[in-house]
Amino acid sequence: MPEARLETRTRKPIDEWFGEEIPLGAARDVSLAVGESYSGMNVQIPIHIRRGPVDGPVVFVTAAIHGDEINGTGAIRQLILDPELRLLRGSLILVPVLNLLAFERHSRYLPDRRDLNRSFPGSASGSQASRLAHRIFDEIVCRSDYGIDLHTAAVRRTNYPNVRADLSNPAVRGLVEAFGAELIINKKGPAGAFRRQACQAGCPTILMEGGEVWKVEPGIAASATRGVKNVLRSLEMLDSPAQNPGYQVVIEKSKWVRAEVGGFLQFHIKPGDLIEKGYPVATNTTLLGQERSVLTAPFNAVVIGMTTLPAISPGEPICHLGKLPKGSKPAALGRLRQAASGLEQQVSDELASNVLVVEPSV
Repeated sequence: MPEARLETRTRKPIDEWFGEEIPLGAARDVSLAVGESYSGMNVQIPIHIRRGPVDGPVVFVTAAIHGDEINGTGAIRQLILDPELRLLRGSLILVPVLNLLAFERHSRYLPDRRDLNRSFPGSASGSQASRLAHRIFDEIVCRSDYGIDLHTAAVRRTNYPNVRADLSNPAVRGLVEAFGAELIINKKGPAGAFRRQACQAGCPTILMEGGEVWKVEPGIAASATRGVKNVLRSLEMLDSPAQNPGYQVVIEKSKWVRAEVGGFLQFHIKPGDLIEKGYPVATNTTLLGQERSVLTAPFNAVVIGMTTLPAISPGEPICHLGKLPKGSKPAALGRLRQAASGLEQQVSDELASNVLVVEPSV
Protein backbone atom coordinates (compact mmCIF):
# COMPACT_ATOMS: atom_id res chain seq x y z
CA MET A 1 0.00 0.00 0.00
CA PRO A 2 1.49 3.40 -0.94
CA GLU A 3 2.42 5.57 2.01
CA ALA A 4 0.38 8.72 2.56
CA ARG A 5 1.51 12.03 3.96
CA LEU A 6 -0.50 14.88 5.40
CA GLU A 7 -1.21 17.31 2.62
CA THR A 8 -2.91 20.32 4.17
CA ARG A 9 -1.09 20.34 7.54
CA THR A 10 2.54 19.82 8.48
CA ARG A 11 2.92 16.49 10.25
CA LYS A 12 4.09 16.96 13.83
CA PRO A 13 7.01 14.80 14.98
CA ILE A 14 6.33 11.51 16.76
CA ASP A 15 9.71 11.41 18.54
CA GLU A 16 8.74 14.10 21.04
CA TRP A 17 5.60 14.55 23.16
CA PHE A 18 5.44 17.93 24.95
CA GLY A 19 9.08 17.79 25.96
CA GLU A 20 9.28 14.02 26.53
CA GLU A 21 11.57 12.21 24.09
CA ILE A 22 10.29 8.98 22.51
CA PRO A 23 13.27 7.42 20.69
CA LEU A 24 13.17 4.70 18.05
CA GLY A 25 12.38 1.30 19.55
CA ALA A 26 10.76 2.79 22.65
CA ALA A 27 7.26 2.56 24.10
CA ARG A 28 5.82 5.30 26.29
CA ASP A 29 2.59 5.97 28.16
CA VAL A 30 1.82 9.66 27.71
CA SER A 31 -1.22 11.89 28.09
CA LEU A 32 -2.90 14.70 26.21
CA ALA A 33 -4.53 17.54 28.13
CA VAL A 34 -7.80 18.36 26.36
CA GLY A 35 -9.62 20.64 28.80
CA GLU A 36 -10.86 21.00 32.33
CA SER A 37 -13.63 19.38 34.35
CA TYR A 38 -16.34 21.24 36.28
CA SER A 39 -14.01 21.20 39.30
CA GLY A 40 -11.22 22.87 37.33
CA MET A 41 -9.09 19.71 37.17
CA ASN A 42 -7.18 18.97 33.97
CA VAL A 43 -8.79 16.34 31.71
CA GLN A 44 -6.03 14.23 30.18
CA ILE A 45 -6.46 11.44 27.63
CA PRO A 46 -4.13 8.48 28.30
CA ILE A 47 -2.18 7.44 25.19
CA HIS A 48 0.33 4.67 24.44
CA ILE A 49 2.99 5.38 21.79
CA ARG A 50 5.08 2.53 20.42
CA ARG A 51 7.92 2.99 17.93
CA GLY A 52 9.81 0.54 15.76
CA PRO A 53 13.61 0.48 15.46
CA VAL A 54 13.48 2.50 12.22
CA ASP A 55 11.25 5.27 10.94
CA GLY A 56 8.15 4.49 8.91
CA PRO A 57 4.42 5.20 8.80
CA VAL A 58 2.63 6.57 11.86
CA VAL A 59 -0.76 4.95 12.51
CA PHE A 60 -3.29 6.04 15.12
CA VAL A 61 -5.93 3.69 16.54
CA THR A 62 -8.68 5.32 18.59
CA ALA A 63 -11.81 4.17 20.42
CA ALA A 64 -14.68 5.58 22.48
CA ILE A 65 -15.12 8.80 20.54
CA HIS A 66 -18.64 8.07 21.76
CA GLY A 67 -18.05 7.43 25.43
CA ASP A 68 -20.31 4.38 25.76
CA GLU A 69 -18.77 2.51 22.79
CA ILE A 70 -16.04 0.56 24.56
CA ASN A 71 -15.58 -2.58 22.45
CA GLY A 72 -12.73 -0.71 20.76
CA THR A 73 -11.34 0.25 24.17
CA GLY A 74 -11.02 -3.43 25.01
CA ALA A 75 -9.38 -4.15 21.65
CA ILE A 76 -6.80 -1.37 22.05
CA ARG A 77 -5.98 -2.52 25.58
CA GLN A 78 -5.28 -5.98 24.14
CA LEU A 79 -2.93 -4.44 21.59
CA ILE A 80 -1.09 -2.45 24.26
CA LEU A 81 -0.65 -5.56 26.44
CA ASP A 82 0.28 -7.87 23.54
CA PRO A 83 3.96 -8.89 24.04
CA GLU A 84 4.16 -10.04 20.42
CA LEU A 85 3.26 -6.64 18.96
CA ARG A 86 6.83 -5.74 17.99
CA LEU A 87 7.03 -3.15 15.25
CA LEU A 88 9.61 -3.55 12.49
CA ARG A 89 9.32 0.13 11.61
CA GLY A 90 7.07 3.11 12.05
CA SER A 91 5.00 4.11 15.07
CA LEU A 92 1.64 3.40 16.67
CA ILE A 93 -0.49 5.89 18.60
CA LEU A 94 -2.99 3.87 20.67
CA VAL A 95 -5.84 5.76 22.35
CA PRO A 96 -8.26 3.49 24.28
CA VAL A 97 -10.66 6.34 25.19
CA LEU A 98 -10.78 9.44 23.01
CA ASN A 99 -13.83 11.07 24.63
CA LEU A 100 -12.91 10.82 28.31
CA LEU A 101 -15.60 13.27 29.45
CA ALA A 102 -18.36 11.12 27.95
CA PHE A 103 -16.69 7.85 28.99
CA GLU A 104 -16.72 8.94 32.65
CA ARG A 105 -20.51 9.39 32.37
CA HIS A 106 -21.13 6.13 30.43
CA SER A 107 -22.63 8.38 27.79
CA ARG A 108 -22.43 8.73 24.02
CA TYR A 109 -22.30 12.51 24.29
CA LEU A 110 -20.27 15.18 26.01
CA PRO A 111 -21.72 16.87 29.13
CA ASP A 112 -23.12 19.65 26.93
CA ARG A 113 -24.98 16.97 24.86
CA ARG A 114 -22.87 17.60 21.76
CA ASP A 115 -21.58 14.75 19.63
CA LEU A 116 -17.79 14.85 19.45
CA ASN A 117 -17.93 12.87 16.20
CA ARG A 118 -19.70 15.75 14.46
CA SER A 119 -17.31 18.44 15.69
CA PHE A 120 -14.07 17.98 13.72
CA PRO A 121 -11.69 19.54 12.89
CA GLY A 122 -12.85 21.83 15.67
CA SER A 123 -11.83 25.27 16.87
CA ALA A 124 -9.56 26.49 19.66
CA SER A 125 -12.17 29.07 20.69
CA GLY A 126 -15.43 27.20 20.02
CA SER A 127 -17.77 25.06 22.12
CA GLN A 128 -16.52 22.37 24.51
CA ALA A 129 -16.88 19.76 21.75
CA SER A 130 -15.17 21.97 19.19
CA ARG A 131 -12.21 22.70 21.48
CA LEU A 132 -11.80 19.01 22.32
CA ALA A 133 -11.98 18.08 18.63
CA HIS A 134 -9.41 20.75 17.74
CA ARG A 135 -6.98 19.48 20.38
CA ILE A 136 -7.35 15.84 19.27
CA PHE A 137 -7.00 16.75 15.62
CA ASP A 138 -3.88 18.87 16.06
CA GLU A 139 -2.06 16.44 18.35
CA ILE A 140 -3.11 13.00 17.04
CA VAL A 141 -4.22 13.30 13.41
CA CYS A 142 -1.45 15.78 12.60
CA ARG A 143 1.19 13.32 13.80
CA SER A 144 -0.20 10.45 11.72
CA ASP A 145 -0.13 9.04 8.21
CA TYR A 146 -3.08 6.65 8.67
CA GLY A 147 -5.94 6.21 11.14
CA ILE A 148 -8.33 3.53 12.39
CA ASP A 149 -11.31 4.58 14.54
CA LEU A 150 -13.23 1.85 16.43
CA HIS A 151 -17.00 2.13 17.10
CA THR A 152 -20.03 0.05 18.10
CA ALA A 153 -23.71 0.34 17.31
CA ALA A 154 -25.84 2.88 19.18
CA VAL A 155 -27.72 2.06 22.38
CA ARG A 156 -30.22 -0.85 22.12
CA ARG A 157 -28.64 -1.99 18.83
CA THR A 158 -25.87 -4.35 17.80
CA ASN A 159 -23.71 -4.50 14.67
CA TYR A 160 -21.92 -7.26 12.83
CA PRO A 161 -18.29 -6.13 12.27
CA ASN A 162 -18.06 -3.84 9.26
CA VAL A 163 -15.65 -1.20 8.03
CA ARG A 164 -16.82 2.15 6.67
CA ALA A 165 -14.67 4.13 4.29
CA ASP A 166 -14.60 6.54 1.36
CA LEU A 167 -13.53 4.19 -1.44
CA SER A 168 -13.07 7.05 -3.89
CA ASN A 169 -9.79 7.73 -2.07
CA PRO A 170 -7.18 5.17 -3.29
CA ALA A 171 -5.18 5.28 -0.05
CA VAL A 172 -8.35 4.70 1.98
CA ARG A 173 -9.35 1.81 -0.29
CA GLY A 174 -5.97 0.17 0.26
CA LEU A 175 -6.33 0.61 4.01
CA VAL A 176 -9.83 -0.86 4.21
CA GLU A 177 -9.02 -3.82 1.97
CA ALA A 178 -5.97 -4.59 4.09
CA PHE A 179 -8.03 -4.43 7.32
CA GLY A 180 -9.80 -7.61 6.25
CA ALA A 181 -13.45 -7.27 7.27
CA GLU A 182 -16.13 -9.17 5.36
CA LEU A 183 -18.27 -6.07 4.97
CA ILE A 184 -17.02 -2.77 3.54
CA ILE A 185 -19.58 0.04 3.52
CA ASN A 186 -18.69 2.75 1.01
CA LYS A 187 -19.51 6.07 2.67
CA LYS A 188 -17.64 9.31 3.30
CA GLY A 189 -19.22 9.80 6.69
CA PRO A 190 -21.26 12.80 7.89
CA ALA A 191 -19.98 16.37 7.99
CA GLY A 192 -17.73 16.95 10.99
CA ALA A 193 -17.00 13.24 11.46
CA PHE A 194 -13.51 12.33 12.68
CA ARG A 195 -12.61 10.02 9.79
CA ARG A 196 -14.04 12.30 7.10
CA GLN A 197 -12.10 15.32 8.32
CA ALA A 198 -8.92 13.28 8.82
CA CYS A 199 -9.15 12.08 5.22
CA GLN A 200 -9.65 15.65 4.00
CA ALA A 201 -6.50 16.64 5.90
CA GLY A 202 -4.50 13.97 4.07
CA CYS A 203 -4.55 11.25 6.73
CA PRO A 204 -6.44 8.25 5.24
CA THR A 205 -8.73 6.96 8.00
CA ILE A 206 -11.28 4.17 8.26
CA LEU A 207 -13.94 3.32 10.81
CA MET A 208 -14.86 -0.12 12.15
CA GLU A 209 -18.25 -0.75 13.76
CA GLY A 210 -19.06 -3.88 15.73
CA GLY A 211 -21.12 -5.07 18.70
CA GLU A 212 -23.01 -2.89 21.14
CA VAL A 213 -22.44 -0.26 23.82
CA TRP A 214 -21.21 -0.80 27.39
CA LYS A 215 -19.54 -4.13 26.57
CA VAL A 216 -16.25 -5.64 25.50
CA GLU A 217 -17.35 -8.62 23.40
CA PRO A 218 -14.63 -11.24 22.71
CA GLY A 219 -15.39 -11.75 19.02
CA ILE A 220 -15.66 -8.02 18.30
CA ALA A 221 -12.38 -7.31 20.08
CA ALA A 222 -10.74 -10.14 18.12
CA SER A 223 -12.08 -8.73 14.84
CA ALA A 224 -10.69 -5.28 15.68
CA THR A 225 -7.24 -6.47 16.76
CA ARG A 226 -6.97 -8.74 13.72
CA GLY A 227 -7.86 -5.83 11.44
CA VAL A 228 -5.37 -3.44 13.04
CA LYS A 229 -2.59 -6.02 12.75
CA ASN A 230 -3.52 -6.70 9.12
CA VAL A 231 -3.13 -2.99 8.36
CA LEU A 232 0.26 -2.95 10.09
CA ARG A 233 1.31 -5.99 8.04
CA SER A 234 0.29 -4.27 4.82
CA LEU A 235 2.48 -1.29 5.80
CA GLU A 236 5.41 -3.64 6.52
CA MET A 237 5.29 -2.67 10.19
CA LEU A 238 4.71 -6.29 11.28
CA ASP A 239 6.26 -9.42 9.82
CA SER A 240 3.56 -12.09 9.94
CA PRO A 241 0.97 -13.43 7.50
CA ALA A 242 -2.31 -11.57 7.13
CA GLN A 243 -5.47 -13.19 8.52
CA ASN A 244 -8.31 -12.64 6.10
CA PRO A 245 -12.00 -13.59 6.02
CA GLY A 246 -13.46 -15.96 3.46
CA TYR A 247 -14.74 -13.09 1.32
CA GLN A 248 -15.11 -9.32 1.16
CA VAL A 249 -18.05 -7.43 -0.32
CA VAL A 250 -18.58 -3.73 -0.82
CA ILE A 251 -21.98 -2.46 0.29
CA GLU A 252 -23.09 0.52 -1.77
CA LYS A 253 -26.70 0.59 -0.58
CA SER A 254 -28.31 -0.25 2.74
CA LYS A 255 -31.78 0.06 4.24
CA TRP A 256 -33.33 0.02 7.68
CA VAL A 257 -36.39 -2.23 7.79
CA ARG A 258 -38.93 -0.49 10.03
CA ALA A 259 -41.99 -1.68 11.93
CA GLU A 260 -45.38 -1.08 10.34
CA VAL A 261 -47.32 -1.67 13.57
CA GLY A 262 -46.55 -1.81 17.27
CA GLY A 263 -46.00 -5.04 19.13
CA PHE A 264 -43.46 -7.55 20.35
CA LEU A 265 -41.00 -8.98 17.83
CA GLN A 266 -40.00 -12.53 17.06
CA PHE A 267 -36.63 -12.20 15.30
CA HIS A 268 -35.81 -14.58 12.45
CA ILE A 269 -32.34 -13.22 11.73
CA LYS A 270 -29.16 -12.42 13.64
CA PRO A 271 -26.31 -9.99 12.89
CA GLY A 272 -24.20 -11.22 9.98
CA ASP A 273 -26.88 -13.45 8.45
CA LEU A 274 -26.85 -13.68 4.65
CA ILE A 275 -30.44 -13.77 3.44
CA GLU A 276 -32.34 -13.80 0.16
CA LYS A 277 -34.93 -11.31 -1.00
CA GLY A 278 -38.29 -12.03 0.64
CA TYR A 279 -36.85 -13.83 3.66
CA PRO A 280 -38.79 -13.01 6.87
CA VAL A 281 -36.63 -10.91 9.18
CA ALA A 282 -39.15 -10.53 12.02
CA THR A 283 -42.75 -11.28 12.94
CA ASN A 284 -44.58 -8.60 14.90
CA THR A 285 -47.00 -10.05 17.45
CA THR A 286 -49.24 -8.94 20.28
CA LEU A 287 -48.09 -9.53 23.85
CA LEU A 288 -50.19 -12.72 23.76
CA GLY A 289 -48.37 -13.99 20.68
CA GLN A 290 -50.94 -13.27 17.97
CA GLU A 291 -49.33 -12.37 14.64
CA ARG A 292 -49.80 -8.81 13.45
CA SER A 293 -47.36 -8.51 10.54
CA VAL A 294 -44.30 -10.14 8.97
CA LEU A 295 -41.42 -8.01 7.69
CA THR A 296 -39.27 -9.35 4.85
CA ALA A 297 -35.97 -8.52 3.18
CA PRO A 298 -36.40 -6.18 0.16
CA PHE A 299 -33.30 -7.60 -1.59
CA ASN A 300 -30.52 -10.17 -1.19
CA ALA A 301 -28.79 -8.86 1.89
CA VAL A 302 -26.43 -9.21 4.80
CA VAL A 303 -27.69 -8.21 8.23
CA ILE A 304 -25.37 -5.34 9.18
CA GLY A 305 -27.12 -4.64 12.45
CA MET A 306 -30.39 -4.89 14.35
CA THR A 307 -32.25 -3.73 17.38
CA THR A 308 -31.84 -5.74 20.58
CA LEU A 309 -35.16 -4.43 21.96
CA PRO A 310 -38.10 -6.57 20.83
CA ALA A 311 -40.80 -4.13 21.97
CA ILE A 312 -41.46 -1.87 18.99
CA SER A 313 -43.73 0.94 17.82
CA PRO A 314 -44.62 1.95 14.22
CA GLY A 315 -41.69 3.40 12.30
CA GLU A 316 -38.99 2.18 14.65
CA PRO A 317 -35.95 0.48 13.05
CA ILE A 318 -35.69 -3.29 13.33
CA CYS A 319 -32.72 -4.32 11.23
CA HIS A 320 -30.13 -2.69 8.97
CA LEU A 321 -29.69 -4.63 5.73
CA GLY A 322 -26.80 -4.19 3.33
CA LYS A 323 -27.66 -4.92 -0.29
CA LEU A 324 -25.32 -7.57 -1.67
CA PRO A 325 -23.52 -6.71 -4.91
CA LYS A 326 -25.10 -8.00 -8.10
CA GLY A 327 -24.16 -11.64 -8.65
CA SER A 328 -23.41 -12.32 -4.97
CA LYS A 329 -25.44 -15.24 -3.68
CA PRO A 330 -26.16 -15.44 0.07
CA ALA A 331 -25.72 -19.22 0.19
CA ALA A 332 -22.38 -19.10 -1.66
CA LEU A 333 -21.03 -16.39 0.64
CA GLY A 334 -22.19 -18.41 3.63
CA ARG A 335 -20.14 -21.38 2.43
CA LEU A 336 -17.07 -19.17 2.01
CA ARG A 337 -17.51 -17.93 5.59
CA GLN A 338 -17.76 -21.46 6.95
CA ALA A 339 -14.62 -22.50 5.06
CA ALA A 340 -12.56 -19.59 6.46
CA SER A 341 -10.81 -19.08 9.82
CA GLY A 342 -13.98 -19.29 11.87
CA LEU A 343 -13.82 -15.86 13.49
CA GLU A 344 -16.77 -14.46 11.52
CA GLN A 345 -19.00 -17.41 12.39
CA GLN A 346 -17.93 -17.11 16.04
CA VAL A 347 -18.86 -13.43 16.04
CA SER A 348 -22.25 -14.06 14.45
CA ASP A 349 -23.03 -16.76 17.02
CA GLU A 350 -21.92 -14.55 19.92
CA LEU A 351 -24.03 -11.62 18.78
CA ALA A 352 -27.03 -13.92 18.35
CA SER A 353 -26.87 -14.72 22.08
CA ASN A 354 -28.19 -11.20 22.79
CA VAL A 355 -31.48 -11.75 20.93
CA LEU A 356 -34.00 -14.59 20.76
CA VAL A 357 -34.04 -15.93 17.19
CA VAL A 358 -36.77 -18.36 16.06
CA GLU A 359 -37.34 -20.05 12.73
CA PRO A 360 -39.99 -18.30 10.60
CA SER A 361 -43.26 -20.18 10.18
CA VAL A 362 -43.68 -21.75 6.72
